[in-house]
Amino acid sequence: MILNPIPWPNGARCAVAITFDMDADSLVHIAHGRRAPDLVSATSMLRYGPEIGVPRILETWRRMEITQTFFVPAWCAETYPRAVEAMVAAGHEVALHSYIHEQSFDFSREEEWYWLQRAKAALHRVSGVVPRGWRAPMYSFSRHSAELLVEEGFAYDSSLMGDDIPYLLETPRGRLVELPGHWGSDDYPQYAHTPEVGYSVPVKAPSDAIRNYRDEFEAHYEHGGLWIGVWHPFLTGRLTRWHHIERFLLEIRERNDVWFAPLARIADHVLALERSGAWQPRRHELPFYAEPVSLHGADGPAADRDPPRERRTPDQGEDR
Repeated sequence: MILNPIPWPNGARCAVAITFDMDADSLVHIAHGRRAPDLVSATSMLRYGPEIGVPRILETWRRMEITQTFFVPAWCAETYPRAVEAMVAAGHEVALHSYIHEQSFDFSREEEWYWLQRAKAALHRVSGVVPRGWRAPMYSFSRHSAELLVEEGFAYDSSLMGDDIPYLLETPRGRLVELPGHWGSDDYPQYAHTPEVGYSVPVKAPSDAIRNYRDEFEAHYEHGGLWIGVWHPFLTGRLTRWHHIERFLLEIRERNDVWFAPLARIADHVLALERSGAWQPRRHELPFYAEPVSLHGADGPAADRDPPRERRTPDQGEDR
């Protein structure tokens, strides 16, 4: 089913990366601005991530003897430095996830570049590591994002959903490895009842979420794909969910032909295969569109104008 299967290290059947986005309470601040200090219950739920969820997850990775990737907004690293220091001390990758969970496509190119630089410098200052990877909050990858990431020296992105295995993003400035995820392996549709930040779903039992994840994993295992979990410590890291998820992950680990790796290592593997000629990844040229597609020139009234979009910046939150 995969037309150009990638050879994984040591004959592994598939690759797995369980990535965590440690958003913490950046979500409430970017959504509500001046009102955020009054949203105490929502903040306590979000702070659970760095304070309780991350140590629990790190202990499981220690017992599984694997290293994985954490995506961290720079503001969260500054606010919860112990969580980030613990990740680094245990050998895990810390990658960038914005400054304070701002959405990339809300900005002009200049604004996006400013916040990318500021976030990268802040995360480096806290972690001692220059981030090599990026994930846009809520997958908000703009038409400028790939080129800006190349200019800032990033090796890979994990925001897009264009394949089941790694591929390359080609830009006028250079290229990135794309390590694609998908909403089907994201824990927000499973657990995110967060009305204060505008996202509410019927909360599923861990057994239902794991059945979904198991189906996703088994297909990638059968066909040689890359399965990326896009999870959050304040959601999946909660006691009942992690109690069951840990058992599921340990079952996968016991197969011995699954390559668990942080995303930076997977990106390096892709580039090494390409350099050696052992495998050639598919390529996407970005941006897909330089301008909006419109009805100008066709019969009928023009319909190319989007409705006005609410803009929220890291310095100017909403007050709802």
